[in-house]
Formats: sequence, C-alpha cells, structure tokens
Amino acid sequence: MEKIQVDILGLSTSPSSGGAYALILNEVNGTRRLPIIIGTYEAQAIALELEHIKPPRPMTHDLIKQVVEVFGASVHYVFINSLKDGTFFAQIVLESNNGKLEIDARPSDAIAVAVRFAAPIYVSDEVIKEAGVESEPAGDTPSKASKSVNTGTQSDLKKPGHTIETRLELLEKNLSDAIAAEDYELAAKLRDEIKKVRGSSEA
Repeated sequence: MEKIQVDILGLSTSPSSGGAYALILNEVNGTRRLPIIIGTYEAQAIALELEHIKPPRPMTHDLIKQVVEVFGASVHYVFINSLKDGTFFAQIVLESNNGKLEIDARPSDAIAVAVRFAAPIYVSDEVIKEAGVESEPAGDTPSKASKSVNTGTQSDLKKPGHTIETRLELLEKNLSDAIAAEDYELAAKLRDEIKKVRGSSEA
C-alpha cells in the first residue's frame, strides 16, 4: 500500500458546520488536499500544539505522549490507511527497542498525537484518490474578495428535470467553487454527495 506524505494546511469551519471543523491535509509532493471532518475538541488539541500553546494541565493527547515516552517508545508515524462508508481509519505506529507496534485510532486523535511528537503523517494512495481534492495552482486562486460559493446545492438538485448527469455537473461545479473559496468543510460534504449520486447511477 503506497503511502503519500501530507502535512497540515490548516483548520477551517463555517456557520453550517454544527461545531465541526475540517482538518485540511496537504500532499507534500503534489497538489491534492484531503479534508477530514473532526470534532471541536480534537481541532482544539491540534491547534494548541501547532501554536505552541501549553495548557496549565496536560490534555488527553499530552497525557498519551507522556505515557508513550514513559515506556521508552515514540511515534514513528501515523497512517490514514482506509476509508469505509465515509469514515476514515488510521494507525499510530509506535517504535521502541522491542520493535514497532500499530495502534488503531481515529485520524483526528492520531494527528493530535503526531504533532506532539513531530512525527510524519501519511495517507494511503487509495484514500487520497477517493477523497482528496485538487488544489488550484499558485496564481490561479481568486482573491478573497471575489470568492463565492453556491451553497444551495440540495435545493437546486430537487428542481424538476434534473437528471443524474446534470446533478453531477452541478455538484462538481459547486465542489470547484468551494475549493477555490477554500471552504473545505463544504467541499468535503459535496465530495460525499457526488459519491452518493454516482453510486445510485451505477445501481
């Protein structure tokens, strides 16, 4: 299984996210980005470490780091290795004198631990092909002031006369607009909707 190295581009949210955040992973040697929807607590845990802010008492992921180190181990890397029914799966790969150990984890928790060890993050090629989105080349991104995204996708799709093909065209256009506007939370939802529409057309 091919591993694609990614780094953290940032965290984004929108008023429609219901308290969730989109964690944006950026392909190190490529142009693809992978948005993953995560909870507020996990987003805060990642953001605090990235900003080098230390809470007065250890948070859960800080505690995990201390426990791992007490046993003489370290995080070698984390690997987002699977996507099933819209859910991402990951592994934390520990390294110690006794060898390597793989631990199943949610991607948000795995990444929150990885940043505390400055460990690399990888995504399987299959996952990034299925769920990744292409970022626009440098210089082609519209200015912040001119960015707009049509968020009325669902109501538009219910209009009479829309075939599977026109629904897909509309969804893909809105996906492109969302990426251009850097609204990755919306882009992730549109990506999932496109998969559903394509699945229904093949049934």
